[in-house]
Amino acid sequence: MIVLVRASPAHVGRIATRMRDADKEECAALGMTPKGALRKSLTASVLAYTAKIDGRPEGMFGVTPGNTLEGIGHPWLLATDAAFDCARQLLTAGPGLIALMHRRFRRLENMVSAENERAIRMLGRWGFEIGDEQMMVGGVPFLRFWKEAVDVR
Repeated sequence: MIVLVRASPAHVGRIATRMRDADKEECAALGMTPKGALRKSLTASVLAYTAKIDGRPEGMFGVTPGNTLEGIGHPWLLATDAAFDCARQLLTAGPGLIALMHRRFRRLENMVSAENERAIRMLGRWGFEIGDEQMMVGGVPFLRFWKEAVDVR
């Protein structure tokens, strides 16, 4: 069972050493190590959580400010295979977390490796739109993804 807790620098090393290959490749394309990417993302985030399974940190996600004047935030997720093995629980937790992000940002957008099929499927299930135009970053093809806040007035 996945338990979500506030992300902490103490979780970084445990996740980085067992990070999924797809996430490691994304980090490398952006010029970072898994540990460096987790640290940088955590430090820059206005909201960040760690997913623990059986008390062990297995994934970290959050949102960093993009263009605050336009209400844009950049969601991110870096995880181990164990976290994605609990995909059903991640899918269930996602909408609530996305709603928290939308409290701060009208639009959530970022990019994902075009080869990261599991992440792309999860993003789609969470209601993100996935672009089809690839852009090369560090020799890896990436796709943009985005989600607008639903106005419930």
